[in-house]
Amino acid sequence: MDHRPIGVFDSGLGGLTAVRELMQLLPREDIIYFGDTARVPYGVRSPETILKFARQDMNFLCSYDLKAVVIACGTVSTTSLSTLRREYHLPIIGVVEPTAAQAARVTRSGRIGLIATAASIRSGAYEKKIAARRPGATVYGKACPLFVPLVENGRFQMGDPVIETIAREYLQSMQEADVDTLILGCTHYPLLSDVIRHIMGPDVTLINSGREAARALQALLVSSDRLNESQSNGDTSYFVSDTVDGFEEMAGLFLRSNLKGMVQQINIEKY
Repeated sequence: MDHRPIGVFDSGLGGLTAVRELMQLLPREDIIYFGDTARVPYGVRSPETILKFARQDMNFLCSYDLKAVVIACGTVSTTSLSTLRREYHLPIIGVVEPTAAQAARVTRSGRIGLIATAASIRSGAYEKKIAARRPGATVYGKACPLFVPLVENGRFQMGDPVIETIAREYLQSMQEADVDTLILGCTHYPLLSDVIRHIMGPDVTLINSGREAARALQALLVSSDRLNESQSNGDTSYFVSDTVDGFEEMAGLFLRSNLKGMVQQINIEKY
């Protein structure tokens, strides 16, 4: 049994998709969430800059006594995870390995779509993991650079003509490739699930990277006997690097909870 909290970070509010899954799977666990809202998005940055930001995010979270960290950021998971695991001596879960494993399991045809940030697509990380588990599978990648800023500005609802138009353009190549499985390779993208499902149709399975990372952490805590077995529900603390107002509103809408006064701003450059 381990009462220490879990750390989670992302470039913005997208990592809340992982937090929501963690709250459902592991309701007794305390969570510390950091969203780097001042520097979102990460996916257009160089690998060196992404690693610098990721180290600062980790340094902030590790100022708390954590038992594990979830990198709820596809960009950091594809570009920096191996380095961070060498440098920080605690379990670190990324989104790529569990998400790729689930896609390889559920695909019927072996034709797998991947939408992600430009940095994640360039890395080839998903292709390598899927090839190891499903030889012969074909991965069709598509960078979707406008999705993150649109989600961060609340443009992710069905009926919004802007997000629907852009999503149709991005997903056209996936329809033409006749994929039967589509990886949402950035934790912002599950917020677009309704729009994406409407465009792709009911026969395409969507893989939620935040959900798969949460399941991977649950398995790790169970196997290592690190679950918090207290009788009360855990607490979640929220930190951001930019102003809290917009984050409180958007995060509260997504988590279906009033976060007014619960989010703190920090100076991430100190770390």
